[in-house]
Amino acid sequence: MTRPLPDPAGKLTIRLLYLSGVVQGLALVTFPAASAIFTSPSGFGLSGTQYGAMFAPQVALAILASALGPNLAARIGLRGVLLLGLASDALSMTLLSSSALLTGSGAAFPLLCVATGALGLGFGATVMALNTAVEALSPGDEDGAVLVLNALLGVGTALAPLFVALFTALHVWWALPLLAAMLTIFLIVAFATSRPELGSAKRPSGTVAALPRRFWLYAGAALLYGIVETLCGNWGGVYLSAQRHVSARDASFALTAFWLAVTLGRVLFAFAGKVIPPRRLYVILPAALAGVFLLVVRADGAMTGVAAFAAAGLACSALLPLSISFGGAEFASRSATISGELIAIYQVGYGVAAFGVGPLREFGGLDYATAFSIGAVCALALCAVAFLIVRRPSPA
Repeated sequence: MTRPLPDPAGKLTIRLLYLSGVVQGLALVTFPAASAIFTSPSGFGLSGTQYGAMFAPQVALAILASALGPNLAARIGLRGVLLLGLASDALSMTLLSSSALLTGSGAAFPLLCVATGALGLGFGATVMALNTAVEALSPGDEDGAVLVLNALLGVGTALAPLFVALFTALHVWWALPLLAAMLTIFLIVAFATSRPELGSAKRPSGTVAALPRRFWLYAGAALLYGIVETLCGNWGGVYLSAQRHVSARDASFALTAFWLAVTLGRVLFAFAGKVIPPRRLYVILPAALAGVFLLVVRADGAMTGVAAFAAAGLACSALLPLSISFGGAEFASRSATISGELIAIYQVGYGVAAFGVGPLREFGGLDYATAFSIGAVCALALCAVAFLIVRRPSPA
């Protein structure tokens, strides 16, 4: 039975953590949601390779922050790690907003790379701290709490494309990162002044090589998930507009449908655990995703594109949160380490898809539809890894 938080301050802390998830999701998807602006000749005019390379600093620093987060939390606490992550997010969004002054200039690309790097540091530190804190503050309902947190993170990711479409129509696309920066600064002030207790993180013992052997199954799941999610989140809009000749507005709607379905799926599956056991769902979803990718390949218009990416979002929704909560439950004595490492490895998968598709297209002749066909193979591999994970009974 879930135990209630002991005092109103604890409830306020949970609400601030959940709000942080929304704002982090908003910041995270601001860059891919504005892909049409970055690649358009009337915008920044980046090539496909430049657009993909723009995410390399984000991936590198997100991996670093996620991997070192548990060690850092042992020194400065989860609250300190969270504040560091939020400050990096605020810097990233401020730089992105100011990059509008350099539209069409060669100086824009280096500034955008610095902005994505700051976002990577913010994402890695913030999400590791949020997942660990929410688990610690939700005894008896860790799976549900992590799913709700990631669902709210998904709310932010779903809102970003809508806001980009709205602000672009008003010719002020830079207002979205400015809004995200202001919200992040509000959270920094709230956490700095209220000084909430977010739980503790023990210093990890040993090295990554000393992690349990079964950890690498979870690592494989996080890596493959990072690839399939990023194919949809970073390249879905570009695929529909460049290869299927869907309008930029409708491509944004498809991206919104993807993230909205991710969000709704996480909410749905967080409360459906008694109907569909989470460990069974963990195997079903990647199998369904493989079939959905075949629908994405056949999407030839706005309606089919929106429907296919909505289905992909639903199939993706619970996979990463369940990987984190299953891993944290199986290795409870080092849950902060497991959470940080899985987020880092997820970012490796993110980087493979975010950076890899552009060069493969420009230099290898790979079209976007073929990339999504490869995504179907990755989803099937994820299904096999998930099956190996759930074969062992869950810990008491």
